[in-house]
Amino acid sequence: MDFILMPIEKEDIATFKKDMQEAFQKGAMQEFNDLNVEILPEKDIEKSLSAKGGNAYKAVIDGKIVGGAIVVINKLTQHNHLDFLYVKNGIQSKGIGKMIWNEIEKLYPDTIIWETCTPYFEKRNVHFYINRLGFHAVEFFNPYHKDTSIPDDMIGGDYFFRFEKVMKK
Repeated sequence: MDFILMPIEKEDIATFKKDMQEAFQKGAMQEFNDLNVEILPEKDIEKSLSAKGGNAYKAVIDGKIVGGAIVVINKLTQHNHLDFLYVKNGIQSKGIGKMIWNEIEKLYPDTIIWETCTPYFEKRNVHFYINRLGFHAVEFFNPYHKDTSIPDDMIGGDYFFRFEKVMKK
């Protein structure tokens, strides 16, 4: 298997977005059978892509895009954020997500803390971040403890875990 993580190119953006949206949608549909709400609107992906310090990467195996990630890097504080990481629908559970993450860590060796979040119902994500990547759940958002950066109309928007992975002290 010939794996490489590389910056997204302009001509890949439409496919990148579509594949990411499909992966997130299918993940949510495993939990909510009668779901007819878009889980990851394109505007949310665009917000990450255009964020200051935002960097998008595509994961390629044998010449085909199999996943990707968007990270937001704060060069001053080195408290960096994983906005999105996805593996294309139908090929999960083959170690691709872990390969993506390992390469991201290599790309940003000065990172002090990585942060990410995921909805409470995404059990696979919770397992992945804690058990596979070494993140720790550090906060649980709920109606009594809201994260104002999460849109109210987001599925599960009131219930999110925030994770951190300390790289350096």
